[in-house]
Amino acid sequence: MRRNMFLLACVLTLGVCGAQARAQEVFADPNVEYTLELPTPTWKTTSRADGVYQRVEFVNGDRMDGYLRIRKEAINHDETPAAIAARHADLKLRYKSGYVGGGKPESFAGRLKGVTMGYEYTEAGKQMAGRVYYLQADDHTVYALHFTGLREKLQRARNQTDSIARSFRLKQ
Repeated sequence: MRRNMFLLACVLTLGVCGAQARAQEVFADPNVEYTLELPTPTWKTTSRADGVYQRVEFVNGDRMDGYLRIRKEAINHDETPAAIAARHADLKLRYKSGYVGGGKPESFAGRLKGVTMGYEYTEAGKQMAGRVYYLQADDHTVYALHFTGLREKLQRARNQTDSIARSFRLKQ
């Protein structure tokens, strides 16, 4: 009897996981040069590119649960994603209220390779976190996928942020 209940629980669990896997939505906009996969239906596009600016942003239900900005950065041919991450932390992130750096950038590989780094800060008295993926497209271009949200919610969504960053690719 216990074995049958265990098997039934496994089947139900796999069914839920399979449904979630099929729920992924591919984001593709003719005005931007990349695509990515949103892992759950709660991730929604909040703005579209207008042809001049490629500023597309995404929200995971509520902005405090997860917010994603994607920016394209031109770099010198000898700059690495790790150097860009360090410069970004030094010039922009450290000025956030209550900023605590997450240490050295970690290697990251998906469809594009690069580094990721996390940090914490406060906003309106709330403990927030950020995770930035610096993905190198070519010798002159890095894409920064910048996730922010409430610290505990962003930490719980780490598998989703990793999944989105792994799926990020340039259109052919």
